[in-house]
Amino acid sequence: MTPRATRVVCLVRRPDGEPLPGDFAVEKRPLPPLGEGQLLVRNLYMSVDPSMRGRLESTEKHYTHNFTPGTPLDGRALGVVEESRCASVPPGAFVRHQLGWRERAVLDAADTDGADRIDPRLAPLPTWLGLLGLLGQTGFTAYVGLTRIAQVRPGDTVFVSAAAGAVGTAAGQFARLLGADRVIGTAGGPDKCVLLVEEFGYHAAADYRAEPVRHALARLAPDGIDVYFDNVGGEQLAAALHALRTGGRVALCGMMSQFGGDRRPADINQLIQAVLKRLTLRGFIVRDHDDLRPEFERRVAGWLTEGRITARETVVEGLENAAGALLSLLGGGNVGKMLVRLDECR
Repeated sequence: MTPRATRVVCLVRRPDGEPLPGDFAVEKRPLPPLGEGQLLVRNLYMSVDPSMRGRLESTEKHYTHNFTPGTPLDGRALGVVEESRCASVPPGAFVRHQLGWRERAVLDAADTDGADRIDPRLAPLPTWLGLLGLLGQTGFTAYVGLTRIAQVRPGDTVFVSAAAGAVGTAAGQFARLLGADRVIGTAGGPDKCVLLVEEFGYHAAADYRAEPVRHALARLAPDGIDVYFDNVGGEQLAAALHALRTGGRVALCGMMSQFGGDRRPADINQLIQAVLKRLTLRGFIVRDHDDLRPEFERRVAGWLTEGRITARETVVEGLENAAGALLSLLGGGNVGKMLVRLDECR
């Protein structure tokens, strides 16, 4: 008999500064009865994303709704249908959806934020969430930022921060395939920097923990950069403003350095560089650019088929370790997409 309750990860309290393990708890919650057009899904994998950091805040809305203390977290997941009241999605089907951070979920099959059926014969199950890094939302984020926002051109020198993350590993590979002449990334630690060059196609990488980014850019791009894909803000954005050539473009994707406690540096003072160099700085939220998705899927699927790009995942086992996976991600403990395996396919 299918359980009528599920374990979930709840937000116990909003972080005071950096998130801590005690800010989260695994609890048991009842499952609602299955209504017409709904599915009961046993989650197999869930995605852990940097955007969740902003959703822990109380004062500003980030990307989508903020989390509320005492309630479960949510996010992208992949699971198998155990019960169905929707004729087009039978038991045994595999679906992607937005109710991660729990072992089981009740979904509306027809909701656009509900279940997206996938075919496991086309790729291994974890790859379907890993490909959220390339063929899914994080890859789409990198593609939109490079093509529509920063308008990468052949011959450009491109700089990507947080380059070893899911968006960063996609952005570096896409930039080269879009014709960039030189692609530079930053990451935390020498091992990640080696991976960026040897596995993800970066021409050069710098460890931001070992060297000021402004110095690294002067060394790795002495003639300056044309494009900055910003995932972190803060000191790296300030360094990029100084390194950009006249007419340079900045895609503002995320600013992880701005979240938590008193870590809000006064880099606004550096914006005079945008005036002096006639720079274009444009922020974006990927869901506003869905008209670009068919082009993205055709192009990136072709690159995948041709073996010109690669995906990487960091996989953590068990719902009880999901909060730890988030804290590890925020501390730079991942390469590529961070996933949590919740159950085996059986």
